[in-house]
Amino acid sequence: MNRYTVAVLVRNQFGVLNRVTSMFRRRQFNISALTVSETETSELSRITVVFSGEEASKQQLVNQLYKLPDVCSIKEFNDTNSISCELLLIKMKNELDSREEIKSAADAFGAVTVDYSKDCMTFRLTDSSARIDDFINLMRDYTILEICRTGSVSLEKGSTTIRQIVNL
Repeated sequence: MNRYTVAVLVRNQFGVLNRVTSMFRRRQFNISALTVSETETSELSRITVVFSGEEASKQQLVNQLYKLPDVCSIKEFNDTNSISCELLLIKMKNELDSREEIKSAADAFGAVTVDYSKDCMTFRLTDSSARIDDFINLMRDYTILEICRTGSVSLEKGSTTIRQIVNL
């Protein structure tokens, strides 16, 4: 099964997110990450979806998404044509015997300490999904209290924008 990242530019209207995600559900795609936000204009929102499936089914899905009235544009991303990142907040138990190892690992990954108390430490890391997975796997050797991570956000490299292929 292949993994895909697709950005869907939509009119910022009530119920659009439900209609778009329902299209994935009906075609039995498993969404592993979903990020939604307004764009440079409040009239449009950008839905970035990371999902797994087969190429033929993915193409059918894209064709069906274009038929939704509020979908303006769709762009598929891959490692060569885009810049992608994700945000992780991870809260670790602050124990004397593991504190320095945790801080050293966080430093090695470029994680920033955003909260520190006697009982816990919270780090923020912005990086690729793979690097975030690696950091979490490393932290599993210690006591993770809580994890919160965003979905992937992606922009195409170069001067091309998703609005240049608008289907209005």
